[in-house]
Amino acid sequence: MKIAALGAMALTLAGCATAKSSSSQGNNPGKTIKIGVNMELSGSAAGYGEQQKQGIQLAVKKINKSGGIKVGGTKKKIQLVIRDNKTSNTTAASVAAQLVNNDKVVAVVGPATTSAGTAAIPNMTKAAVPSVSPSATDPDYTLQKSGKVQKYIFRACYQNNFQGATAATFVTKNLKAKRVAILTDNSSDYGTGLTKAFKKQYRGTVVSSQTFQEGDKDFNAILTALKHKKIDAIYAPGYYSEIGLIVKQARQAGIKAPIVGSDGMADAKLAQIAGKSNATNVYYTTPFSTKASATNKVASKFMSAYKAKYGSTAPTFSALAYDSVYMIKAAIEKEGSANSVKIADGLAKLKNFKGVTGTTTIDKQHNPEKTISIEQLTNGVVSKVYNVK
Repeated sequence: MKIAALGAMALTLAGCATAKSSSSQGNNPGKTIKIGVNMELSGSAAGYGEQQKQGIQLAVKKINKSGGIKVGGTKKKIQLVIRDNKTSNTTAASVAAQLVNNDKVVAVVGPATTSAGTAAIPNMTKAAVPSVSPSATDPDYTLQKSGKVQKYIFRACYQNNFQGATAATFVTKNLKAKRVAILTDNSSDYGTGLTKAFKKQYRGTVVSSQTFQEGDKDFNAILTALKHKKIDAIYAPGYYSEIGLIVKQARQAGIKAPIVGSDGMADAKLAQIAGKSNATNVYYTTPFSTKASATNKVASKFMSAYKAKYGSTAPTFSALAYDSVYMIKAAIEKEGSANSVKIADGLAKLKNFKGVTGTTTIDKQHNPEKTISIEQLTNGVVSKVYNVK
């Protein structure tokens, strides 16, 4: 989602700590299995980072309560090492070096953002320690510039191009929309990437394509112009803070057409900003549906545990982070080893992993093949879920 573009400054590792050269043997566990967390716990992406930390801690608590991770004939408990990358690329690189060199972790969950994750890659690779990002969605995140896969880099979320294309298919087949208006957040690669993918897949007519910036509050001029055009739907991928206002102002302007967006809208705050009655006939793509517990026992148990621990409904980013920990657990058990190189091998071979966010198989580019959901809001609550593969 949009967090993929936060901190999208030029990547410079000057002045930050770098990983020591190491053999291809990587790091080994001691009495415990050390898993690092390189996460945005302060700065502009802290909201996402905190949600992911909650999911990680919940997973580790459950695993340790059951005795830990089976490694060969014994079980070892997980020891978390949590560090704040402050939503900074240079800090994320430094944190990666600290985790693999000083803390000797055998795997890392995070970072949340593509830019911070990309900055950490050289140090992760040099130390031969794998990382699983719950939410880095840029298509090239797991790839080298040559196009070859980054051996130690994985993700639990799907890519922006898949999300945008899925939205286009849904708009065409499910909503029967032949004429669409697009509102794009052009201040980030997240918004522009989703729009590009949508346009490539959509077979109808784009009657209007407008842009806005992160932090914009008044969308009335754009919406007034759209009101006088014949549109069957609006595609507006973005973050709930802006999209919530777009939904509110569109409905106030008398625009009743479906509004379709992305996983940046998968938060209860969207309806709070838009107003519950306005948040009707609104749809968004998401890797985790709050309705999943009806058909997914793993999701049901997770949601109950999350509610008991934190007193609220589990958000998408907590679910993805929870799955990231269990992906590492599955890799260790598959290989019968908690050596970091072996964990990377196990992650690359992961197939039919049953997680909170669905059944996942890791492809050759270290991306998850999994079902994507589209949630429909009616009066501010999820009224229906569409599953698209």
